Amino acid sequence: MTKFSELKLDPKVLKAIDEAGYTTPTPIQAQAIPHALDGRDILGIAQTGTGKTASFTLPLITRLGRGRARARMPRSLVLAPTRELAAQVAEDFNTYAKYTRLTKALLIGGVAFGEQDKLIDRGVDVLIATPGRLLDHFERGKLLLTGVEVMVVDEADRMLDMGFIPDIERIFGLTPFTRQTFFYSATMAPEIERITNMFLSNPVRVEVARQATASETITQELIALDATRRDTAAKIKREALRELIAAEDDSLENAVIFCNRKVDVDIVAKSLIKHKLDAAPIHGDLDQSVRTRTLDKFRAGELRLLVASDVAARGLDVPSVSHVFNFDLPSHPEDYVHRIGRTGRAGRSGKAISLMVPADQKYLDAIEALLEKSLPRGTAPQLAPPADKKEKKVAEKSGSARKPAQRSDEAARADNHNVQPEPPAAEPRARRSAARPERAPKAAGARERQHDKVVGMGDHVPDFLMREFRSA
Repeated sequence: MTKFSELKLDPKVLKAIDEAGYTTPTPIQAQAIPHALDGRDILGIAQTGTGKTASFTLPLITRLGRGRARARMPRSLVLAPTRELAAQVAEDFNTYAKYTRLTKALLIGGVAFGEQDKLIDRGVDVLIATPGRLLDHFERGKLLLTGVEVMVVDEADRMLDMGFIPDIERIFGLTPFTRQTFFYSATMAPEIERITNMFLSNPVRVEVARQATASETITQELIALDATRRDTAAKIKREALRELIAAEDDSLENAVIFCNRKVDVDIVAKSLIKHKLDAAPIHGDLDQSVRTRTLDKFRAGELRLLVASDVAARGLDVPSVSHVFNFDLPSHPEDYVHRIGRTGRAGRSGKAISLMVPADQKYLDAIEALLEKSLPRGTAPQLAPPADKKEKKVAEKSGSARKPAQRSDEAARADNHNVQPEPPAAEPRARRSAARPERAPKAAGARERQHDKVVGMGDHVPDFLMREFRSA
């Protein structure tokens, strides 16, 4: 079995690895690091959780050990699709480069340009960025990419999903042709394959079998809810989620709750908070400072429930998550394994509970096909039947309606003999007039002002109107 000491890494890097508690590389690390140290381009097919971040970070630090960065010209570039994943790469760099003098800068949205400009002006060895913010700095004339020696594209399939591929192509064009490239993706869509053929030079393909099985320390459970109507399904799922959280009781230390849409992340978090549960949302539309504080609180154990979207959860590394709830089944089956992998880490036990409604059947089929087994079914909590909105409105309307007046004897007799009752006699005019409310009299000043108004042209008559008209 290969050990890190056999991979020809910098002794300073090996010391940091040993202090971090790692001795044996993962399969993708063992395969990629030797080729990376030889200067070859790497095409890695691997998912999150396989150790691929270290597979490019370790050789990157070793290669940059000699040399010096120049102002506004980073020596290496790491592109990540989300702020959280970029921040996670930056943390890994700090861990493994702690005994070197290499510098780094993190360019992500939601942070002021000024502080980032100062780091770039000093010169950085490793620039970690999201594509949009990187191009913002470049277009402002604050950054040059002509000195990039190594370029890393992480989570390329996520880049494709988020519409970053045109930006990636442009960034490739701004870097030197002689650069070394590490390109990682969980899948090889045609668009991804086209980019690799265009920008990678004779790459070494390192493929790790996709993670189709979850850790044996994770207890999985599927809760099927009988919610056929879309307008009530979300409400039923929120109620079921609260009941399941209550049922776990003290065994639930903390949990990540995954939703497919950002709007649902906010709604679910507000619902939990409304019911006195310690929860907070995290998704791409939130300010970066808010997202950072929320993650820090969750890691520190100050927040019990983290409601997240898939994009925001990329790079989320919290070793002691006791539970994962899938409020929505993911549309991509690989994301199911990624989600539940947030719990049961480092040999700890964990539990993953997924909610589904009949409309999610196609997602469940794809997940079970990937896992090659059926998810264990759990017992749905007893919920109060939802009241039909239309029936509720009718009931409220009928309850507030006036009681019908007693019909006259003539009307009753007419109904018995199928004869229309005679209409009531017309009220005398004087009686109707007396029944009308009297209008308040106008003030004297108002009457005077009304008489003062000029009607028509007043006293002035134009001359042409005073001329005599002669008939022929």
